[in-house]
Amino acid sequence: MPVPLYEAKAEFFRMLGHPVRIRVLELLQDGPKPVRDLLAAIEVEPSNLSQQLAVLRRSGIVTATRTGSTVIYELAGGDVAELLAAARRILTTLVSSRQDLLDELRAAEPMR
Repeated sequence: MPVPLYEAKAEFFRMLGHPVRIRVLELLQDGPKPVRDLLAAIEVEPSNLSQQLAVLRRSGIVTATRTGSTVIYELAGGDVAELLAAARRILTTLVSSRQDLLDELRAAEPMR
């Protein structure tokens, strides 16, 4: 029995639901990067980064190529960058609306 689309989407977003994975995807928007550069930028244990890269690789969202002892990762397609940009726009709107609410609450506080 095929998986319903909404379940496949939920699984996709669960796969993205880790800060290290999101940071890797953000870094890869600028182009392919060797693991050593990802490690330097993210500052996590190598084993943790390796696990998160494996999840992204298995999902097909990134690809890896080996040149000698260097493994270079890159986004599998441009849609990932578009998704991250959309997330940024949504978060900006959410934070802005919360700031408006906070400003309104502060303005309504009685002066002491």
